[in-house]
Amino acid sequence: MQERLDTLINTTVTGLGYELWGYEYRPQTESALLRIFIDSDQGITVEDCGRVSHQIGASLDVDDLIPVAYILEVSSPGIDRVLFIPAHYSLYVGKQIKVRTRLPVEKRRNFVGKLQDANDTHIFMDVEGTAYEIPYEIIDRGRVVLDIRPQRKGGKNA
Repeated sequence: MQERLDTLINTTVTGLGYELWGYEYRPQTESALLRIFIDSDQGITVEDCGRVSHQIGASLDVDDLIPVAYILEVSSPGIDRVLFIPAHYSLYVGKQIKVRTRLPVEKRRNFVGKLQDANDTHIFMDVEGTAYEIPYEIIDRGRVVLDIRPQRKGGKNA
């Protein structure tokens, strides 16, 4: 089922002229949540999300890929975007990110700090002066942290 869902989402999103940033599928016993993130060089509008939602919803219903009641959400990744694949992490080296792991790393599961590096298997973070090496296989969720501190003259944060 997962492979068919991957194909349907990828084909539909790219066929409509958008980039698939990623998606989350959270099945439960009596319902499911399918959250799809789309992107474009021109940005994403509500109409873009509606177009993709309508097309994917119709295809899901015809193919009956989700056998329970489901909620379908389509949105842009936003500026505090979820990171899905190693290439996403590589784009944000040097930036603040937030990571939650499924298993503890040095007795922690939640990390907020500077992403120092990212390769094909791990990310490397500095959290308050402590270095952590976290394998992708145990990351539950990674997200870019928005820095909204005001800028002082000369470009330094307050």
